[in-house]
Amino acid sequence: MKLLFTANRFPYPPYRGDKLKIFHLARILSRHHELHLITFLQDERDRQYLPELEKYFQKIHLIPLSKTQSYLNCLKAVFSPKPFQTYYFKSAAMAEAILKLHQQEYFEAVHVQHLRMAQYWAEFNDIPRILDLPDAYSLYWKRRIIALSGIQKWFAKLEQKRVYHYEQILKKYDLTLVCSKEDRHYLETEHQLKNIDILPNGVDTEAFAGDTHDYQLNQIILFTGNMDYAPNVDAVVYFSKEIFPAIRQQFPDSKFVIAGQRPVKKVLDLADSAIEVTGFVKNLSALYRQAAIVVAPLRFGAGTQNKVLEAMAMGVPVVSGAVGFEGLNIQSGEGVLLATSTEAFAESCCRLLADSTLRERTGETGKAKIRENFAWPVIAQQLESYFNKIISNRTKNNQ
Repeated sequence: MKLLFTANRFPYPPYRGDKLKIFHLARILSRHHELHLITFLQDERDRQYLPELEKYFQKIHLIPLSKTQSYLNCLKAVFSPKPFQTYYFKSAAMAEAILKLHQQEYFEAVHVQHLRMAQYWAEFNDIPRILDLPDAYSLYWKRRIIALSGIQKWFAKLEQKRVYHYEQILKKYDLTLVCSKEDRHYLETEHQLKNIDILPNGVDTEAFAGDTHDYQLNQIILFTGNMDYAPNVDAVVYFSKEIFPAIRQQFPDSKFVIAGQRPVKKVLDLADSAIEVTGFVKNLSALYRQAAIVVAPLRFGAGTQNKVLEAMAMGVPVVSGAVGFEGLNIQSGEGVLLATSTEAFAESCCRLLADSTLRERTGETGKAKIRENFAWPVIAQQLESYFNKIISNRTKNNQ
Protein backbone atom coordinates (compact mmCIF):
# COMPACT_ATOMS: atom_id res chain seq x y z
CA MET A 1 0.00 0.00 0.00
CA LYS A 2 0.97 3.61 -0.55
CA LEU A 3 0.09 5.42 2.67
CA LEU A 4 0.32 9.02 3.85
CA PHE A 5 0.92 9.78 7.53
CA THR A 6 -0.25 13.18 8.77
CA ALA A 7 1.48 13.90 12.09
CA ASN A 8 1.08 16.85 14.43
CA ARG A 9 4.74 16.74 15.52
CA PHE A 10 8.02 15.85 13.83
CA PRO A 11 8.28 12.19 14.89
CA TYR A 12 11.92 12.10 15.97
CA PRO A 13 13.57 11.65 18.43
CA PRO A 14 10.89 9.21 19.63
CA TYR A 15 10.92 10.27 23.28
CA ARG A 16 7.31 11.41 23.75
CA GLY A 17 4.07 9.57 23.10
CA ASP A 18 2.87 11.23 19.90
CA LYS A 19 6.34 11.06 18.29
CA LEU A 20 7.05 7.57 19.55
CA LYS A 21 3.93 5.96 18.11
CA ILE A 22 4.30 7.32 14.57
CA PHE A 23 8.00 6.47 14.47
CA HIS A 24 7.60 2.84 15.49
CA LEU A 25 4.54 2.22 13.33
CA ALA A 26 6.43 3.61 10.34
CA ARG A 27 9.53 1.60 11.21
CA ILE A 28 7.54 -1.64 10.99
CA LEU A 29 5.11 -0.82 8.16
CA SER A 30 7.83 0.53 5.85
CA ARG A 31 9.14 -3.02 5.44
CA HIS A 32 6.16 -3.88 3.23
CA HIS A 33 4.53 -0.56 2.25
CA GLU A 34 5.43 2.78 0.70
CA LEU A 35 5.08 5.47 3.35
CA HIS A 36 4.95 9.26 3.01
CA LEU A 37 4.87 11.84 5.81
CA ILE A 38 3.52 15.37 6.16
CA THR A 39 4.08 17.07 9.50
CA PHE A 40 4.74 20.38 11.15
CA LEU A 41 8.27 21.66 11.69
CA GLN A 42 8.19 23.60 14.95
CA ASP A 43 11.93 23.59 15.57
CA GLU A 44 14.47 24.06 12.76
CA ARG A 45 16.93 21.89 14.69
CA ASP A 46 14.74 18.89 13.89
CA ARG A 47 15.99 18.96 10.30
CA GLN A 48 19.15 17.19 11.49
CA TYR A 49 17.01 14.09 12.11
CA LEU A 50 15.65 13.85 8.58
CA PRO A 51 18.08 11.03 7.65
CA GLU A 52 16.57 8.94 10.47
CA LEU A 53 13.05 9.37 9.13
CA GLU A 54 14.11 8.96 5.49
CA LYS A 55 14.93 5.33 6.34
CA TYR A 56 11.19 4.72 6.57
CA PHE A 57 9.39 7.47 4.62
CA GLN A 58 9.93 7.79 0.86
CA LYS A 59 8.94 11.48 0.90
CA ILE A 60 8.72 13.88 3.84
CA HIS A 61 6.85 17.19 3.64
CA LEU A 62 7.64 19.71 6.38
CA ILE A 63 5.32 22.63 7.11
CA PRO A 64 6.89 25.32 9.34
CA LEU A 65 4.77 26.39 12.31
CA SER A 66 6.38 28.70 14.84
CA LYS A 67 5.26 28.92 18.44
CA THR A 68 4.54 32.59 17.87
CA GLN A 69 2.07 31.71 15.13
CA SER A 70 0.49 29.04 17.33
CA TYR A 71 0.04 31.51 20.19
CA LEU A 72 -1.53 34.05 17.83
CA ASN A 73 -3.86 31.31 16.61
CA CYS A 74 -4.92 30.65 20.19
CA LEU A 75 -5.84 34.30 20.64
CA LYS A 76 -8.25 33.90 17.71
CA ALA A 77 -9.70 30.82 19.40
CA VAL A 78 -11.04 32.98 22.24
CA PHE A 79 -13.89 33.99 19.94
CA SER A 80 -14.44 30.53 18.44
CA PRO A 81 -16.42 27.50 19.64
CA LYS A 82 -13.60 25.21 18.51
CA PRO A 83 -10.95 23.85 20.92
CA PHE A 84 -7.79 25.82 21.56
CA GLN A 85 -5.84 22.67 20.60
CA THR A 86 -7.14 22.78 17.05
CA TYR A 87 -6.29 26.47 16.74
CA TYR A 88 -2.79 25.90 18.08
CA PHE A 89 -2.18 23.62 15.10
CA LYS A 90 -4.20 25.62 12.56
CA SER A 91 -2.21 26.42 9.43
CA ALA A 92 -3.23 27.64 6.00
CA ALA A 93 0.10 26.33 4.70
CA MET A 94 -0.68 22.83 5.98
CA ALA A 95 -4.16 22.90 4.44
CA GLU A 96 -2.73 24.06 1.10
CA ALA A 97 0.04 21.45 1.13
CA ILE A 98 -2.43 18.65 1.87
CA LEU A 99 -4.73 19.78 -0.94
CA LYS A 100 -1.80 19.85 -3.36
CA LEU A 101 -0.61 16.41 -2.23
CA HIS A 102 -4.09 14.99 -2.66
CA GLN A 103 -4.32 16.40 -6.19
CA GLN A 104 -0.84 15.36 -7.33
CA GLU A 105 -0.24 12.01 -5.57
CA TYR A 106 -2.30 8.85 -5.32
CA PHE A 107 -2.49 7.39 -1.82
CA GLU A 108 -4.50 4.29 -1.04
CA ALA A 109 -5.23 5.58 2.46
CA VAL A 110 -4.31 8.32 4.93
CA HIS A 111 -3.38 8.06 8.61
CA VAL A 112 -4.23 11.19 10.62
CA GLN A 113 -2.73 11.58 14.08
CA HIS A 114 -4.62 13.23 16.94
CA LEU A 115 -7.86 15.18 17.15
CA ARG A 116 -5.96 18.42 16.55
CA MET A 117 -5.09 17.25 13.01
CA ALA A 118 -8.59 15.99 12.14
CA GLN A 119 -9.42 19.39 10.64
CA TYR A 120 -7.14 18.77 7.66
CA TRP A 121 -8.68 15.58 6.21
CA ALA A 122 -12.28 15.73 7.44
CA GLU A 123 -13.75 16.81 4.09
CA PHE A 124 -11.75 14.54 1.75
CA ASN A 125 -14.44 11.92 1.34
CA ASP A 126 -12.90 10.40 -1.79
CA ILE A 127 -10.03 8.70 0.06
CA PRO A 128 -10.03 6.19 2.95
CA ARG A 129 -8.87 7.89 6.17
CA ILE A 130 -8.03 6.67 9.67
CA LEU A 131 -8.03 9.10 12.59
CA ASP A 132 -5.69 7.76 15.29
CA LEU A 133 -6.32 9.26 18.75
CA PRO A 134 -4.18 8.76 21.87
CA ASP A 135 -7.37 8.87 23.95
CA ALA A 136 -10.93 10.17 24.12
CA TYR A 137 -9.87 13.78 24.48
CA SER A 138 -13.03 15.15 26.08
CA LEU A 139 -12.77 12.37 28.69
CA TYR A 140 -9.20 13.49 29.39
CA TRP A 141 -10.40 17.05 30.02
CA LYS A 142 -13.36 15.86 32.07
CA ARG A 143 -10.99 14.06 34.43
CA ARG A 144 -8.53 16.93 34.50
CA ILE A 145 -11.18 19.35 35.79
CA ILE A 146 -11.36 17.43 39.08
CA ALA A 147 -7.70 18.10 39.94
CA LEU A 148 -7.76 21.83 39.18
CA SER A 149 -8.99 25.02 40.80
CA GLY A 150 -9.40 28.71 40.00
CA ILE A 151 -8.66 29.98 36.50
CA GLN A 152 -7.18 26.60 35.47
CA LYS A 153 -10.43 24.84 36.37
CA TRP A 154 -12.45 27.44 34.44
CA PHE A 155 -10.26 26.98 31.35
CA ALA A 156 -10.45 23.17 31.60
CA LYS A 157 -14.25 23.31 31.72
CA LEU A 158 -14.28 25.59 28.68
CA GLU A 159 -11.91 23.38 26.68
CA GLN A 160 -13.73 20.20 27.69
CA LYS A 161 -17.01 21.60 26.41
CA ARG A 162 -15.41 22.69 23.14
CA VAL A 163 -13.62 19.36 22.63
CA TYR A 164 -16.79 17.43 23.41
CA HIS A 165 -18.72 19.19 20.65
CA TYR A 166 -15.77 19.09 18.25
CA GLU A 167 -15.58 15.30 18.53
CA GLN A 168 -18.49 15.14 16.08
CA ILE A 169 -15.75 15.43 13.44
CA LEU A 170 -14.96 11.76 14.13
CA LYS A 171 -18.05 10.83 12.12
CA LYS A 172 -16.37 12.13 8.96
CA TYR A 173 -13.61 9.51 9.07
CA ASP A 174 -13.82 5.92 7.85
CA LEU A 175 -12.40 4.74 11.15
CA THR A 176 -11.31 6.32 14.43
CA LEU A 177 -8.83 4.46 16.64
CA VAL A 178 -8.34 4.88 20.39
CA CYS A 179 -6.00 3.15 22.82
CA SER A 180 -8.45 1.40 25.13
CA LYS A 181 -11.87 -0.19 25.50
CA GLU A 182 -12.72 2.52 28.01
CA ASP A 183 -12.06 5.28 25.47
CA ARG A 184 -14.04 3.44 22.79
CA HIS A 185 -17.01 2.91 25.10
CA TYR A 186 -16.99 6.57 26.10
CA LEU A 187 -17.00 7.85 22.50
CA GLU A 188 -19.61 5.33 21.37
CA THR A 189 -21.89 6.18 24.29
CA GLU A 190 -21.46 9.95 24.33
CA HIS A 191 -21.59 10.53 20.56
CA GLN A 192 -23.41 7.43 19.26
CA LEU A 193 -20.44 6.64 17.05
CA LYS A 194 -20.12 3.36 15.17
CA ASN A 195 -16.72 3.85 13.55
CA ILE A 196 -14.51 3.39 16.65
CA ASP A 197 -11.97 0.64 17.20
CA ILE A 198 -8.86 0.05 19.30
CA LEU A 199 -5.15 0.45 18.53
CA PRO A 200 -3.14 0.29 21.76
CA ASN A 201 0.12 2.03 22.39
CA GLY A 202 3.08 -0.26 21.89
CA VAL A 203 6.51 -0.73 23.38
CA ASP A 204 9.90 -1.37 21.80
CA THR A 205 10.71 -4.82 23.19
CA GLU A 206 14.27 -4.57 21.87
CA ALA A 207 15.07 -1.30 23.65
CA PHE A 208 13.16 -2.39 26.75
CA ALA A 209 14.31 -5.98 27.11
CA GLY A 210 13.72 -7.42 30.56
CA ASP A 211 15.75 -10.63 30.52
CA THR A 212 18.11 -9.65 33.33
CA HIS A 213 16.01 -7.88 35.96
CA ASP A 214 17.24 -8.34 39.53
CA TYR A 215 14.23 -8.99 41.76
CA GLN A 216 16.36 -8.70 44.90
CA LEU A 217 16.36 -4.92 44.44
CA ASN A 218 13.86 -3.38 46.86
CA GLN A 219 14.77 0.28 47.29
CA ILE A 220 13.98 2.42 44.26
CA ILE A 221 10.43 3.37 43.33
CA LEU A 222 10.42 4.83 39.81
CA PHE A 223 8.11 7.15 37.89
CA THR A 224 8.84 8.07 34.25
CA GLY A 225 7.22 10.52 31.85
CA ASN A 226 7.36 14.02 30.40
CA MET A 227 7.42 16.18 33.50
CA ASP A 228 5.68 19.20 32.00
CA TYR A 229 2.62 17.07 31.18
CA ALA A 230 -0.18 17.96 33.61
CA PRO A 231 -1.30 14.39 34.52
CA ASN A 232 2.31 13.41 35.27
CA VAL A 233 2.94 16.52 37.37
CA ASP A 234 -0.20 15.90 39.40
CA ALA A 235 0.73 12.22 39.80
CA VAL A 236 4.21 12.77 41.25
CA VAL A 237 3.05 15.54 43.58
CA TYR A 238 0.19 13.33 44.79
CA PHE A 239 2.50 10.33 45.28
CA SER A 240 5.22 12.35 47.02
CA LYS A 241 2.90 14.07 49.47
CA GLU A 242 0.16 11.51 50.13
CA ILE A 243 1.51 8.03 49.37
CA PHE A 244 5.29 8.00 49.75
CA PRO A 245 5.31 9.05 53.44
CA ALA A 246 3.30 5.94 54.34
CA ILE A 247 5.75 3.76 52.39
CA ARG A 248 8.73 5.39 54.13
CA GLN A 249 7.29 4.45 57.49
CA GLN A 250 7.71 0.77 56.61
CA PHE A 251 10.69 1.13 54.28
CA PRO A 252 12.75 4.10 55.54
CA ASP A 253 15.52 3.47 52.99
CA SER A 254 13.18 3.59 49.99
CA LYS A 255 13.79 6.26 47.36
CA PHE A 256 11.41 7.83 44.85
CA VAL A 257 13.00 8.65 41.48
CA ILE A 258 11.15 10.95 39.07
CA ALA A 259 12.65 10.60 35.59
CA GLY A 260 11.54 12.66 32.62
CA GLN A 261 12.33 15.67 30.48
CA ARG A 262 11.33 19.28 31.15
CA PRO A 263 10.42 19.04 34.87
CA VAL A 264 8.40 22.08 35.91
CA LYS A 265 9.07 23.98 39.16
CA LYS A 266 6.35 22.12 41.03
CA VAL A 267 8.22 18.89 40.28
CA LEU A 268 11.71 20.26 40.95
CA ASP A 269 10.54 21.48 44.36
CA LEU A 270 9.80 17.88 45.40
CA ALA A 271 13.48 16.93 45.43
CA ASP A 272 14.99 16.04 48.81
CA SER A 273 17.16 13.32 50.33
CA ALA A 274 14.55 10.65 49.49
CA ILE A 275 13.18 12.04 46.21
CA GLU A 276 15.35 12.49 43.11
CA VAL A 277 14.29 14.48 40.03
CA THR A 278 16.58 13.44 37.18
CA GLY A 279 15.40 15.53 34.25
CA PHE A 280 15.90 14.06 30.79
CA VAL A 281 17.24 10.49 30.72
CA LYS A 282 18.33 9.14 27.33
CA ASN A 283 18.56 5.49 28.43
CA LEU A 284 15.44 4.81 30.49
CA SER A 285 16.00 1.05 30.35
CA ALA A 286 18.99 1.46 32.69
CA LEU A 287 16.74 3.15 35.25
CA TYR A 288 14.11 0.43 34.96
CA ARG A 289 16.81 -2.15 35.72
CA GLN A 290 17.59 -0.39 38.99
CA ALA A 291 13.97 -0.11 40.11
CA ALA A 292 12.17 -2.39 42.53
CA ILE A 293 8.79 -1.14 41.35
CA VAL A 294 7.34 1.44 38.98
CA VAL A 295 4.37 3.56 39.99
CA ALA A 296 1.66 5.20 37.86
CA PRO A 297 -0.52 7.15 40.34
CA LEU A 298 -2.28 9.18 37.66
CA ARG A 299 -5.58 10.73 38.72
CA PHE A 300 -6.64 12.04 35.32
CA GLY A 301 -5.86 11.35 31.69
CA ALA A 302 -6.96 8.57 29.36
CA GLY A 303 -5.54 6.02 26.96
CA THR A 304 -2.63 3.67 27.67
CA GLN A 305 0.43 4.88 29.58
CA ASN A 306 3.83 4.26 27.98
CA LYS A 307 5.47 4.22 31.41
CA VAL A 308 3.40 1.17 32.35
CA LEU A 309 4.12 -0.67 29.10
CA GLU A 310 7.87 -0.02 29.30
CA ALA A 311 8.09 -1.24 32.89
CA MET A 312 6.11 -4.38 32.03
CA ALA A 313 8.41 -5.06 29.07
CA MET A 314 11.39 -4.86 31.41
CA GLY A 315 9.76 -7.24 33.86
CA VAL A 316 9.43 -4.57 36.56
CA PRO A 317 6.22 -4.81 38.62
CA VAL A 318 3.93 -1.78 38.48
CA VAL A 319 1.41 -0.26 40.88
CA SER A 320 -1.16 1.81 39.01
CA GLY A 321 -4.35 3.72 39.54
CA ALA A 322 -7.32 3.15 37.27
CA VAL A 323 -6.14 5.72 34.70
CA GLY A 324 -2.96 3.80 33.91
CA PHE A 325 -4.61 0.40 34.13
CA GLU A 326 -7.95 0.36 32.34
CA GLY A 327 -6.53 0.44 28.83
CA LEU A 328 -4.36 -2.63 29.31
CA ASN A 329 -7.05 -5.32 29.13
CA ILE A 330 -5.37 -7.35 31.88
CA GLN A 331 -6.25 -8.53 35.38
CA SER A 332 -4.67 -6.98 38.46
CA GLY A 333 -1.47 -8.88 39.15
CA GLU A 334 -0.64 -9.56 35.49
CA GLY A 335 2.32 -7.20 35.56
CA VAL A 336 0.38 -4.44 37.32
CA LEU A 337 -1.30 -4.21 40.71
CA LEU A 338 -4.41 -2.04 40.51
CA ALA A 339 -4.88 0.38 43.44
CA THR A 340 -7.91 2.68 43.45
CA SER A 341 -7.33 4.64 46.67
CA THR A 342 -4.42 6.38 48.40
CA GLU A 343 -4.32 3.73 51.13
CA ALA A 344 -4.51 0.84 48.66
CA PHE A 345 -1.72 2.36 46.56
CA ALA A 346 0.65 2.62 49.52
CA GLU A 347 -0.29 -0.89 50.69
CA SER A 348 0.34 -2.39 47.23
CA CYS A 349 3.75 -0.74 47.02
CA CYS A 350 4.67 -2.07 50.45
CA ARG A 351 3.52 -5.58 49.56
CA LEU A 352 5.81 -5.60 46.55
CA LEU A 353 8.77 -4.07 48.37
CA ALA A 354 8.45 -6.71 51.09
CA ASP A 355 8.24 -9.76 48.82
CA SER A 356 10.79 -10.52 46.10
CA THR A 357 8.78 -13.57 45.01
CA LEU A 358 5.72 -11.41 44.41
CA ARG A 359 7.83 -8.90 42.50
CA GLU A 360 9.20 -11.64 40.27
CA ARG A 361 5.84 -13.29 39.65
CA THR A 362 4.18 -9.98 38.84
CA GLY A 363 7.04 -8.77 36.65
CA GLU A 364 7.44 -11.96 34.63
CA THR A 365 3.69 -12.18 33.99
CA GLY A 366 3.69 -8.61 32.72
CA LYS A 367 6.61 -9.29 30.39
CA ALA A 368 4.69 -12.15 28.79
CA LYS A 369 1.62 -9.94 28.32
CA ILE A 370 3.71 -7.29 26.57
CA ARG A 371 5.21 -9.72 24.07
CA GLU A 372 1.79 -11.11 23.28
CA ASN A 373 -0.21 -7.88 22.98
CA PHE A 374 1.91 -4.72 22.96
CA ALA A 375 5.10 -5.28 20.95
CA TRP A 376 5.26 -2.80 18.06
CA PRO A 377 5.13 -5.49 15.34
CA VAL A 378 1.82 -6.66 16.85
CA ILE A 379 0.43 -3.10 16.91
CA ALA A 380 1.63 -2.36 13.37
CA GLN A 381 -0.04 -5.53 12.10
CA GLN A 382 -3.31 -4.38 13.68
CA LEU A 383 -3.03 -1.00 11.95
CA GLU A 384 -2.26 -2.72 8.64
CA SER A 385 -5.45 -4.78 9.02
CA TYR A 386 -7.46 -1.61 9.66
CA PHE A 387 -6.08 -0.04 6.47
CA ASN A 388 -7.02 -3.14 4.51
CA LYS A 389 -10.50 -3.07 6.02
CA ILE A 390 -11.33 0.55 5.15
CA ILE A 391 -9.87 0.20 1.64
CA SER A 392 -11.88 -2.98 1.09
CA ASN A 393 -15.05 -1.32 2.38
CA ARG A 394 -14.58 1.59 -0.01
CA THR A 395 -14.07 -0.81 -2.93
CA LYS A 396 -17.26 -2.72 -2.10
CA ASN A 397 -19.30 0.44 -1.70
CA ASN A 398 -18.09 1.77 -5.06
CA GLN A 399 -18.99 -1.39 -6.99
